[in-house]
Amino acid sequence: MRKLIFFIGGAGAGKTTLAKALAKRRRPALFDMDTLSRPASEAIMTLSGLDPSDRDSAVYKSRCRDLGYRLTMDAALENVEIGTDAIVIGPFTRETDDPQWLERELARIGGTLDDVEVKVIFVSLHDEQLYHKRISDRGLGLDAWKLENWNEFSRSLVGRTVKWNLPAGSVLYFDNSESISEETISILERFVYGSEAFG
Repeated sequence: MRKLIFFIGGAGAGKTTLAKALAKRRRPALFDMDTLSRPASEAIMTLSGLDPSDRDSAVYKSRCRDLGYRLTMDAALENVEIGTDAIVIGPFTRETDDPQWLERELARIGGTLDDVEVKVIFVSLHDEQLYHKRISDRGLGLDAWKLENWNEFSRSLVGRTVKWNLPAGSVLYFDNSESISEETISILERFVYGSEAFG
C-alpha cells in the first residue's frame, strides 16, 4: 500500500535530520516545507517590505503560512497519487488539531485511509533548554525571530497529540533528545514499514 509519512514537531527537534536518514534507506519522495515554501515566502515578505528570513511572526503566519502547507501537501499528494511513498516534514501545529484535516487532504487525490497508509512520527525533545541549544547551535537566519522572542516562541513547543482519525499504532511520539544512531533509524524504519523493514 502506498504510504504518506509525516515527520512533525517543533523547531530544533530534529525531524528533518531523522526524515532524511530514513529517506536514504527507503528512497521515498521527500517534501520539507521549509525547502518548498522558502522562495515564495521570501518573495512575499520582501515585496511586503518585511524581513525575508522571518518564519515565525504573526505577519509571516498571516501572509505565508497556509501557502507553505498547500505547496508542500500538493507536491506530496501528487506523488502518493501515482503510487510513490512520500515523507512530509513540517510543524503541522494547527493541522494536527483538526480531526478531519488528513481525510480532506487525501480526498484531493481520491484517496482514503483505506488505500493510503499514513504514519506520523511526532519528534520532540525532553526540555525547553535543549530546544534552545539546538536552535542556537544551527545558526540559521530563519531562527533569529525564535531566539529573540523565545518566551513567545517556546509556547509552540508544548506537548500535543495528533487528533487525526488514524488506526491504532499509526502515531509514534519519539523523544529525539539523544544522539541519532543507526538503531534510532532502525526503530523508525520498523515503525513505518513493519514486517517489510528487513524482509
